[in-house]
Amino acid sequence: MVEGDCQIQMGRFVSFLQELSCFVTRCYEVVVNVVHQLAVLYTSNKNAPKIIETSGVHFQAMYEHLGELLTVLITLDEIIDNHATLKDHWTMYKRLLKSVHHNPSKFGIQEDKLKPFEKLLLKLECQLLDGMIFQACIEQQFDSVNGGVSVSKNSTFAEEFAHTLRTAFANVEAKLGEPSEIDQRDKYVGICGLFVLHFQIFRTIDKKFYKSLLDVCKKVPAITLTANIIWFADNFLIHKIPAAAKLLDKKSIHAVKMQRENFLQQKAQSLTKDMQSYYVFVSSWMTKMESILTKEQRVDKFAEDLSNRCNVFIQGFLYAYSLSTIIKTTMNLYMSMQKPMTKTSVKALCRLVELLKAIEHMFYRRSMVVADSVTHIAQHLQYQALHSISVAKKRVISDKKYSEQRLDVLSALVLAENTLNGPSTRQRRLIVSLALSVGTQMKTFKDEELVPLQLVLKKLDLISELTERVRAQCDCCFLYWHRAVFPIYLDDVYENAVDSARLHYMFSALRDCVPAMMHARHLESYEVLLECYDKEIMEVLNEHLMDKLCKEIEKDLRLSVHTHLKLDDRNPFRVGMKDLAHFFFLNPIRFFNRFIDIKAYVTHYLDKTFYNLTTVALHDWATYSEMRNLATQRYGLCMTEAHLPSQTLEQGLDVLEIMRNIHVFVSRYLYNLNNQIFIERTSNNKHLNTINIRHIANSIRTHGTGIMNTTVNFTYQFLRKKFYIFSQFMYDEHIKSRLIKDIRFFREVKDQNDHKYPFERADKFNRGIRKLGITPDGQSYLDQFRQLISQIGNAMGYVRMIRSGGLHCCSSAIRFVPDLEDIVNFEELVKEEGLSEETQKAARQLDSVLSDLTRNFAEGTEYFKMLVDVFAPEFRSPKNMHLRNFYIIVPPLTLNFVEHSISCKEKLNKKNKSGAAFTDDGFAMGVAYILKLLDQYQEFDSLHWFQSVREKYMKEIRAVAKQQNVQSTNQDEKLLQTMNLTHKRLEVCLQEFELLYFSLSSARIFFRADKTAAEENQEKKEKEEESVKANNGDLSNSTPADPVVK
Repeated sequence: MVEGDCQIQMGRFVSFLQELSCFVTRCYEVVVNVVHQLAVLYTSNKNAPKIIETSGVHFQAMYEHLGELLTVLITLDEIIDNHATLKDHWTMYKRLLKSVHHNPSKFGIQEDKLKPFEKLLLKLECQLLDGMIFQACIEQQFDSVNGGVSVSKNSTFAEEFAHTLRTAFANVEAKLGEPSEIDQRDKYVGICGLFVLHFQIFRTIDKKFYKSLLDVCKKVPAITLTANIIWFADNFLIHKIPAAAKLLDKKSIHAVKMQRENFLQQKAQSLTKDMQSYYVFVSSWMTKMESILTKEQRVDKFAEDLSNRCNVFIQGFLYAYSLSTIIKTTMNLYMSMQKPMTKTSVKALCRLVELLKAIEHMFYRRSMVVADSVTHIAQHLQYQALHSISVAKKRVISDKKYSEQRLDVLSALVLAENTLNGPSTRQRRLIVSLALSVGTQMKTFKDEELVPLQLVLKKLDLISELTERVRAQCDCCFLYWHRAVFPIYLDDVYENAVDSARLHYMFSALRDCVPAMMHARHLESYEVLLECYDKEIMEVLNEHLMDKLCKEIEKDLRLSVHTHLKLDDRNPFRVGMKDLAHFFFLNPIRFFNRFIDIKAYVTHYLDKTFYNLTTVALHDWATYSEMRNLATQRYGLCMTEAHLPSQTLEQGLDVLEIMRNIHVFVSRYLYNLNNQIFIERTSNNKHLNTINIRHIANSIRTHGTGIMNTTVNFTYQFLRKKFYIFSQFMYDEHIKSRLIKDIRFFREVKDQNDHKYPFERADKFNRGIRKLGITPDGQSYLDQFRQLISQIGNAMGYVRMIRSGGLHCCSSAIRFVPDLEDIVNFEELVKEEGLSEETQKAARQLDSVLSDLTRNFAEGTEYFKMLVDVFAPEFRSPKNMHLRNFYIIVPPLTLNFVEHSISCKEKLNKKNKSGAAFTDDGFAMGVAYILKLLDQYQEFDSLHWFQSVREKYMKEIRAVAKQQNVQSTNQDEKLLQTMNLTHKRLEVCLQEFELLYFSLSSARIFFRADKTAAEENQEKKEKEEESVKANNGDLSNSTPADPVVK
């Protein structure tokens, strides 16, 4: 609490204390008035005028009501005594007032108003906060000062008072602790209050009666006055009548205190047993209630049926009273004596709370039928009472001696009759009770008639106020002070999910705390208090049930989906099983202004978790889909499909990501020319990522078509760096000298070799280059050069894919345009219709979007041509003459590539798949691109390299086949196996060369391999000349010639 808050709250509370003070003052006046009236009725003064003959009349109801009033004052004392915070804040408030007193102007208060206010506070403190409310009441001056009513000297009244107390106590004591107890505990508090009042007025004490009062404490160790306020009769009697306490020995006083602790210990042991018995009682009562209320009422058995209903209703109320008493007494005793409660006791008490709310719910659910029955039952009971009274009345009338007393009795009986003929209101029942106090004297009723009449009137009392009484007994607002049990209760519900429906009853009990809070006066608004309470309960619920449930369900789904992994033992026969599905069949629980839907909460949690985790690891989407289906099948949860947007779903890498890390991408991915797909080279996961046109198109749709040009620009930057390395390699003395030697050699022998480059020469280069040195992982310079060319090829493949993705994206977008040839101009149409400026702007925007789309779709930028044109002049310039040797290194490069390719494919069948691959068309793309840049297609073709390779392998294959035929006659098994393997290896090598040839031929098409640089330039010049001519023709047509005048 913030400093100063307590004083502000106390300031708001003062007005309430003032109202309480007025109420207490009024109570004092009423007590004096009632005592005076009774003293006048039962006067020992012979000369005083007699109002009625009271010798056999005992107004029991009068004393009961006086006892109730004294109970209210005792309760107020106990509340304030138990409220330490109130006293602390009151002290702080008084300190604040002293500060104000020293400097009133600072606080904006007039000094003359401060004095009366201080007096008022002093009065409130003395009257209310010193714990003297009840004491001040009984210490009032009951004897009138100027010769009015004398009370303390009135022996008849003293006797009557004592007699009535004893009678009332006898009635109460007989029922205390019995199953038929209704409100005897409250009456017992009233009797103790009256006993103290009697002692205070008459100063006499009945030691035997005092001892009897104290003995009740053994049976009832404590009484709950209201909510969490518990009252000990022994403390009260000893404290209020110290004179009588001296008469008792200390041993008996100590025994009462010991009894309290014994009671708690016994209760802790018997609680579970009590709970089980009440469970059976209440369940059978609910069944009876259902059956009796659904059964049709028969006219011939109407009275019997009403009697049965009455008994069932009363039985329900009695169960509610017993349950309420057990719960309140036990919980409050534990709290008052500051003893810890065991978990078993808490669980049992919570079960009892549920039973209590179940009774209330039963009455509420059948309230229409109950309300209907109550009226009939009340009428029936009134009829029975009237019948008894009429018999007694006849008996009085039959006796002709009309004395004054007899007339009083007759009048009283007539009054009771008249009052019973009407609705059974509280006032009427009170009048009947008072009338019968007078009407039962002079033996007007026989004993066997009087007891049933009293029973009927008791039943009438109960039935007439059934709803209010049930509501009062089932009110669980005391739980506000015992909120600590709620987490333990929730843990228990979670462990025993089978009867999770009981949550409704507990939340109904927690809701009972709300009405009391709405009367809070110390805060600016009671809403603040409600909000705190709501927040606290919801936090506990989430922590001890909802979140645990979510985690457990998620864990179960995960383990069920991953059963193929070796997990802990999940055999339900060995490790047990908890069926949490019961929580999802619960109806939403009402609490404050919301419904708590456990099913919806868990569903939302799983949806959120699965969605978030799928976005993080997209490859797990199938696992989460499976878990969703399982959640629906096993728990009946209606899961939402994670419709992840195309930008992320099955996206692989994003264009932006690749563009920023293109150097990493081209080295980690392998290109497939025919399927236009990139496949990851190696991965730590169980799968390899792939990137295809659809992914690229999705990325372009996300980021816009502008990203395409940026990507090509990044690729250009990357190629520049790579070509620098390429140039350095070609310029190296060892490489350059070998290549020049090879060119010279080919020129010399080409005529003899039918213009075919010899396979042996290429093979010699491939092997010879290893002598120059190898890297730690066993790669030669030629291997590294091959990788460089593959990376350049991969970059070109990526550019090709960008273009295809762009066209794919455009075609997806433009499919909504009906006719590409005839697109209407929306801006013109809007202007014709004279629509607003905003609409015209929107139409203009639409037109520009459509024109962009059609242009992109129709043209599609020639990125390859751009990348050839930008590098070709530099490659073909005289200063880079060393690059002209490239075509002669292609044969050894292809050999190197085929060897690498075969080893990668062989690894696919091995257990350790490190370095395995089935495609690498980046090499073919790279060779085709570089040959185009150097304009060396003709030079390469002049080598007839692939023909040379084919001939070489075919020749070897034929030779092997011939040897196989010879060996088959000799039948040498081992040699035959060797021959077969050699044959197979040669076929594989030939096949690989064929595949490379096809890939290279395909790649060359992209770079227009059919034309040399000179032919392309010629074609370009011709096109330019044609366009110039066309422009000139247009000009001559548009300018008319001047007429010639002769």
